[in-house]
Amino acid sequence: MSKIQKESLLESIADIKKWSTEKQRKFLETVELQIALKNYDPARDKRFSGTVKLRHTPKSNFKICVIGDEKHLDQAKTLGLDCRSVDDLKKLNKNKKLVKKLAKSYDAFIASESLIKQIPRLLGPGLNKAGKFPTSLSHQEAMSDRVETVKRTIKFQMKKVLCLSVAVGHVKMEDDELLANIMMAVNFLVSLLKKNWQNVRSLTVKSTMGRPVRIY
Repeated sequence: MSKIQKESLLESIADIKKWSTEKQRKFLETVELQIALKNYDPARDKRFSGTVKLRHTPKSNFKICVIGDEKHLDQAKTLGLDCRSVDDLKKLNKNKKLVKKLAKSYDAFIASESLIKQIPRLLGPGLNKAGKFPTSLSHQEAMSDRVETVKRTIKFQMKKVLCLSVAVGHVKMEDDELLANIMMAVNFLVSLLKKNWQNVRSLTVKSTMGRPVRIY
């Protein structure tokens, strides 16, 4: 059961969007959901991790790179996606700086099912450390569907601090699209918590450069 009222959340969304127009930015502001937890000990309690597919793509300029076999590389080129072959990865020679640069260049990676096990051997732990280990893609599924799923998926991962932040949209989205994404994200996060709503200290929504609005 969600403790957030749709009407008040829509008012908060309207405020965020209004503030974003007060000063012209040279980029599209992301809308973030910030979560503060309570009654949670990161050292003792089990750290949670989970992904949820939102109804609408939260980032407009989401960059994906396909690490593919020959068939997948052809498909990626047809879809206009950046792609890398095994030979391209070998050229990086496990150089930490180059792997880090590759990881920073993209929001996510997709890799052919047949290559997924080779990636740690080819690149070392760099992509994993950046939280961007590739999603597997088989030849039975459509690449465009997998790309859409990856674009709409957000990850909640508990680390050593009691604060989390995830992108749930951007300021040019329709109000009801932001509403749907925020509600889905909040309800999924609460389902991951041991004591559900009792573990939530506060929920705040803000645009990249905007003022925070507390919604719980």
